[in-house]
Amino acid sequence: MTPLMITLLIVAGIAILITIGYLNNAVENSKLEKARLKIELTERLRRCGEITETFPRQFTTPALKLLLTRLELNITQRLLLIDKNNAGLKARITELEYQIGLGEKIPVNNPKAPVLTEAKAKDVRLLLEALHTQITRAAQEGFLPPVEAKQWIKEIRRILVLLHIEFFNNLGQIAFTQNQPGQARLAFERGVQYLRKQQEPQLYAEQIKAMEKQLGRANSMVLTNIKPTEDDVNELTEGLKTTEDDDWRKKAIYD
Repeated sequence: MTPLMITLLIVAGIAILITIGYLNNAVENSKLEKARLKIELTERLRRCGEITETFPRQFTTPALKLLLTRLELNITQRLLLIDKNNAGLKARITELEYQIGLGEKIPVNNPKAPVLTEAKAKDVRLLLEALHTQITRAAQEGFLPPVEAKQWIKEIRRILVLLHIEFFNNLGQIAFTQNQPGQARLAFERGVQYLRKQQEPQLYAEQIKAMEKQLGRANSMVLTNIKPTEDDVNELTEGLKTTEDDDWRKKAIYD
C-alpha cells in the first residue's frame, strides 16, 4: 500500500468520523427540539383548555367557543405529529372535529361566574390575556388569517369592557344592599369614568346611561343619610339648625 493510499484512507476515515458525529449531533438536536416543542404545545393545550372550561358563561358566545375549539384542535394535531401513537390525542381530535362540525350550534356549557370581587375580575382579565396570546401565536404560525385575528383581538377588548361594566355594577348593587350609598356612588363613578374613556364610548351609551341613573340614586341616598330628620330632636340637631358657623356645619356633615 502506497503512502498516498494510506493518506487517502486516513482522510476518508476522518471524514466518516466527522459525518457520523454530525449525524449523531443532528439526531440529538432533533430529539431535543421535539422534546422542547412537545412541552411548549402541551402547555399551550393546557392553557387553551383552561380558557375553554373556565371562561364565564356570561361572556362566552358560540363563536368564541368555536374559536377555542379550533385552536385546541390545531395544537392537538401538532402534538400528534410528535407523539403519533397517542390514542388519547387521536380520540380528542375526533371529538373536537365533531364539535367544530356543529358550527354556531356548538354547546356552551360554561357555568356563570358573577364578577363580585376585584380578585374575580383579575382572574377573568388573566384569561383574556391568555386568549390574546393564543390568538397571536396562531396568527404568527399561519393558522389564523390576519384579518380574523384582528377581529378577535377587537372582540377581546369588547369583552374586557363588559367585564368592567359587570364588576362596577355588582360593586354598586352590593353596596346598596349593605346600606353603603357612599361606596355605591364610588363604584358607579368609576364605572362611568371608565366607559367614557373608551375609544368609542358611543358603543356603550346605553350602559353609561344606566350607570349614571344608579349614580344619581346613590347621590340621593347619600344626601338623605347626612341630612338630619325633623323628628330627630337632640342637642346636635338643634345646633345644626341654629349655628351660623358654616365651617363647623361642613365638619359635622363629613365627619
